[in-house]
Amino acid sequence: MQSMNISLPESLKQFVDGQIAQGRYSSTSESMRELIRSDEKLKAEEQLEAKLLEGINSHESELDSTEWGSIRKEALALLKSRKTRR
Repeated sequence: MQSMNISLPESLKQFVDGQIAQGRYSSTSESMRELIRSDEKLKAEEQLEAKLLEGINSHESELDSTEWGSIRKEALALLKSRKTRR
């Protein structure tokens, strides 16, 4: 595993130390890894969302208009519910 040094303002260091003291993480490294994984997941979800919207807004499809309308409605509802949870 590679090592990386980071600098944090005192307030952020205190926050991380507090998370460790509360038992949420066992180390600073574990805390940072979790933050990076969360950011990776968020970026992947944003890319998927963008591709879904691109597909929804595209007029090329082998589906008939009724099928496409139903799929489009479901996808938009799903995207809307995800945005309200953030």
